[in-house]
Amino acid sequence: MIRLIEKGLMFGNLVHISSPALVERYNRALQHLAGKTTALTDFHVDISGFSPEVGIELKDELYLNPNGVNRQFILLTTEQKRAPLLNVKFSTSRDVLREFIEMNEAQLFALTATDAVAGELVNSVIKLTTPRDLLNIRKIEIEADTVGGKLRKAEQLAGMVERFKTEEDAWFDDVLIAKMIETAKETGDVTRNPVRLRHTAFEQRNFWTAHFGGLYLFPDLDHPAAICIGEKPDDLPIKYIFDPTQRNQIAKFLGYNELVETIVEARGVDSSAILQQKMDFLTVNAAANAGVDLTGLDRGDMRRLARNHADRLPEAYHGLAQLLRWAKDGGPWPRITSDHPAYFYTLRAANTPNRDLVNMLLAELAPLDPRQMFICHKELFYGTYSKWPESKKAFVADFLAREYQVDKAGARAALFGHEPDMSGEDRVDDTVIARVGPWGALRKD
Repeated sequence: MIRLIEKGLMFGNLVHISSPALVERYNRALQHLAGKTTALTDFHVDISGFSPEVGIELKDELYLNPNGVNRQFILLTTEQKRAPLLNVKFSTSRDVLREFIEMNEAQLFALTATDAVAGELVNSVIKLTTPRDLLNIRKIEIEADTVGGKLRKAEQLAGMVERFKTEEDAWFDDVLIAKMIETAKETGDVTRNPVRLRHTAFEQRNFWTAHFGGLYLFPDLDHPAAICIGEKPDDLPIKYIFDPTQRNQIAKFLGYNELVETIVEARGVDSSAILQQKMDFLTVNAAANAGVDLTGLDRGDMRRLARNHADRLPEAYHGLAQLLRWAKDGGPWPRITSDHPAYFYTLRAANTPNRDLVNMLLAELAPLDPRQMFICHKELFYGTYSKWPESKKAFVADFLAREYQVDKAGARAALFGHEPDMSGEDRVDDTVIARVGPWGALRKD
């Protein structure tokens, strides 16, 4: 993994915490949430305040995410909104945290000037025991306050102010007045500058979870279904439950709900270039498995590799080649049905509210396209990358650093249409590389 870290492809844009004041605030928040502290004097945190270095120190990668269900968070700065989310258990978690920070940025900026804000993404499930429990997670509520309880005290002060204004003898209540004065020293003037956080409830409809071997849940569609990467559950109350071997059924589900479009019919993209690159990835995989050195390949080298290892190329390669000939040279329209290994390589998500989730699923169904996997499903990419031959690791890392890192927004737009800002993948500074080493600790399950 060190190669990915060095190229800014892993742990990019984590927020560096090094000042004694911020470290002290972090420890107070960590003690408040988890009953733990860190002895580190500097470390890096993601959008939720999770630190890989602290996780290693505590021997607990889920120290802010007990049971992997109700993720806790520590905000030291609103700049954390630009950071990625590590050890993802639900596909919606980062979006919820980022939206919460952006909706309350001014308030959070003021609060974090003097204290850490600690909180939790709360749902009605404390621990998942069966897949059925997942469908009870319909709403995520954020509970947050400073470690010193400034928001709670501000709410108390507001209530006291209301009593003072409305109760007949409040003007003569010395105890009430003294308590108001004392509380106001901590909260400020809540009548002129009310301290409260907005928009703390979020709907969770269709989502992916790492639990139970990986599940894509689409209960909120006209034709609902679940796609199970691990063992198919017996108790999931959704009519249609598929696994990756049921290609026809998954294809029908995507089609019935109008969730996908073919690359060649997508507007504003160079479909030929996308198809060619997917074929190159399939060629590289075959060559890497044959022990070929993949250093410094150009277009001519790639063609030679395809010729020399034609017997190793998967059937998906030949299907994409037929489609490419049609797109470039007007060859016969190939019949690529959902039974064909190339089928899911030819698709991208349609522009729907479920676009990111569908692209994530397609990355799972087309696992030999490392670019799509890296962009759409980081957890899967890191887990898969660790099992590749060294030559393929080097090729893919170099390709992503050269072709993707230089223009992330452009690459996303060209491949998938307009994509949300994912600046959490930016270059990580060299100090984290020295500390984290190979980082085998990132969990996929």
